[in-house]
Amino acid sequence: MRILLIGFFALCAWSALATYLYVCKIKGLCDEPATMQMASASNSYVKSADTLSKPVVQEQTVIPEDLVIYFGFDKSYFNSNSEADKYFVESDKYLNQNSKTKLSITGHTDAIGTDGYNQALGFRRAQSLQHFFESKGIPANKIIIESKGEKEPVADNNTSSGRAKNRRTVITIKN
Repeated sequence: MRILLIGFFALCAWSALATYLYVCKIKGLCDEPATMQMASASNSYVKSADTLSKPVVQEQTVIPEDLVIYFGFDKSYFNSNSEADKYFVESDKYLNQNSKTKLSITGHTDAIGTDGYNQALGFRRAQSLQHFFESKGIPANKIIIESKGEKEPVADNNTSSGRAKNRRTVITIKN
């Protein structure tokens, strides 16, 4: 009985190997894509819209340009404007499509005042924009805020127009 079982398993193994070698290696049919024939459907069950010609791929949005919001001297309150609302729509769409991206808000100040005070003021400016974006619906875990204080000016702090350009908050998408 044992010899019959061994012979049967040997025959099965040999026929499986022989079939594989013939079909896949000799004929080369294992690497071809499978084709199927389908029965035609009656017209009463066919959808009128042509779904095959429309792409299923979701349109990828472009990363929005950085938004810079300027503040008055020693001010941190933010009033909503059309530019910020437009940026919210664009950034919200991008954040929803890219789960690992974050909205980075960095507060800056001019050089008037102590370094510690300016660091805190820059943070309050970033927080005011954080509250704005959260009130619009962006989750808090998608927002990073920081303050650079007076450390990264973009203009000369010795002129009033330069100081006005340095009193800003920059909003950026970080991947």
